[in-house]
Amino acid sequence: MTIRYPNGKLYSPNPTVQKTVKKGKEKDFSFSNRGKTLEDEIDEANDYYVKRRLAIIHKKPVPVQIVKVEYPSRSAAVIREAYFRTPSTTDYNGVWNGRYIDFDAKETASKTSFPLKNIHLHQMTHMQQVTEQNGVAFIIVRFSAFERYFIVPYDVLQKAWLAMENGERKSIPFSTIEKEAFEVPTSYYPRIDYLPIIQQLIEVQSHGSESEEIVE
Repeated sequence: MTIRYPNGKLYSPNPTVQKTVKKGKEKDFSFSNRGKTLEDEIDEANDYYVKRRLAIIHKKPVPVQIVKVEYPSRSAAVIREAYFRTPSTTDYNGVWNGRYIDFDAKETASKTSFPLKNIHLHQMTHMQQVTEQNGVAFIIVRFSAFERYFIVPYDVLQKAWLAMENGERKSIPFSTIEKEAFEVPTSYYPRIDYLPIIQQLIEVQSHGSESEEIVE
């Protein structure tokens, strides 16, 4: 099936993600996690949170306009071409502990950095708007080579994005991720229990805001 963006440009899945998913299926993970993508793991965690009334966070549906359908038989329809109605923002949003949560899920096979090409300008704009409304915006990144997960806050992304626009590097070094992001430890179920890490993020940001007020 052919899918196009609102401007008519042909949509193609991120090759980095595809490569990561393929490798993930070949690795000898635990039986419960074998073959799962990052989105699978986040969906698992979100289902766990909803069932235990801890949070309500869901994957956003992507609005698609179907423009070409074929009917090879009376009982079957095949979609041949479709367009995204609007540019996507981020993958997930919801409410937890009275706070609006909004984030995207990214995977990379790189061992040295997170490529900023995995993020789009309209996603950065969206996360900035969420932050301005006192929401919590970030991305969850899986470094598939290490099977390590990090919550990267919007302010860290913004700093790297502005540096890239000024002609500096087009990625965030893994060493910076380790230092400035928040690692999500893995467990049996759910594999990535990310809510406690969001709590850490909120606490750090709150302390930072208090410090700025004192300086002023």
